[in-house]
Amino acid sequence: MTFGHIACQTVTIRVGPAMLPCPVGTYAPRCSGPKGSRPMNAPRVLVVEDDPALRDGIAAALRDDRYQVHAEADGTSIREVVNAFRPDLAVLDVRLPGPSGLSLARMIRDASPLPIIFLTAADSIEDRLSGFEAGGDDYVVKPFAMAELMARVRALLRRSGVLESEAWSVDDVVVDEAARTVVRAGRELELTRTEFDLLVALGRRKGRVVTKTQLLAEVWGFADFDPNLVEVHVSALRRKLEQHGSRLVQTVRGVGYVIRA
Repeated sequence: MTFGHIACQTVTIRVGPAMLPCPVGTYAPRCSGPKGSRPMNAPRVLVVEDDPALRDGIAAALRDDRYQVHAEADGTSIREVVNAFRPDLAVLDVRLPGPSGLSLARMIRDASPLPIIFLTAADSIEDRLSGFEAGGDDYVVKPFAMAELMARVRALLRRSGVLESEAWSVDDVVVDEAARTVVRAGRELELTRTEFDLLVALGRRKGRVVTKTQLLAEVWGFADFDPNLVEVHVSALRRKLEQHGSRLVQTVRGVGYVIRA
């Protein structure tokens, strides 16, 4: 589905007794459907996006993942919203009418250390640095797949302790171990079980060399076997990762492999 100029995965919005989408400026607990449809202690996500279709799509995807959502078209009342809704995470468009997303991030940081994800069409190093300096924790470039944004939301909530840690990211690769999914550059990769386990074994040791013997023990469960087995599967993993980005898995000759981003 395409939201305005943003290409996203199809999002199903259920309308009727089962689930009513909250209008802009309405708190999720007051319009989340029948009692018990969403735990009142579910993580709370604030979305500020001026594009109505994109805003509705993000809110619907978050509610499908059982988050409480408050959506705003701009940040004119951001202090009141943060104080009343008390979000666990904020998703902010950088270019907004009125205060920019960067200004909103600074205001939010004055009140809370919650994680912030920026949405923007700008992808220069300067833009990213400005976002991080304003207090952003992650940066998603438009157009993006909704699955990528949802994976990044889960990863940040787990990192902040709101959710148990089961997802993590390396560069633009987002790995959700609970769902056994891998997203790179907005595309979900179809990895075999062995390829996924290899990526997890290497990704959890980002920057550290992992020997072939270690990989044999962790992924296959034995330490005495032809190391060419590792090479074959690492090569297959590389091919899939590199279809959508630069090389992450590096060979350390005579030793093993390392992920460097």
